[in-house]
Amino acid sequence: MLTSNRESGFGRYDVMLEPRNLEDDGIILEFKVLLPRKEKDLQETANEALKQIKRQNYEALLAEKGIPRERIRKYGFAFCGKQVLINAVDE
Repeated sequence: MLTSNRESGFGRYDVMLEPRNLEDDGIILEFKVLLPRKEKDLQETANEALKQIKRQNYEALLAEKGIPRERIRKYGFAFCGKQVLINAVDE
């Protein structure tokens, strides 16, 4: 199931893909636009997206539904115009 901008943990994630089977991975996507006043490049912006996923505990909803935390994939997307960088958490 695909959901968007719903509460989980201490905030609202951008996109969550909830698996139909508990054996499959859950996926959390967080999108950020590069703000030159705050971040120096797309890498820093993507890292900030991943930090937000962790800080806000967005995985709580999936964990409550029985998805093991090691099966929850987290991706931070950074945008600047037509450029995109995607980072993932390695756990």
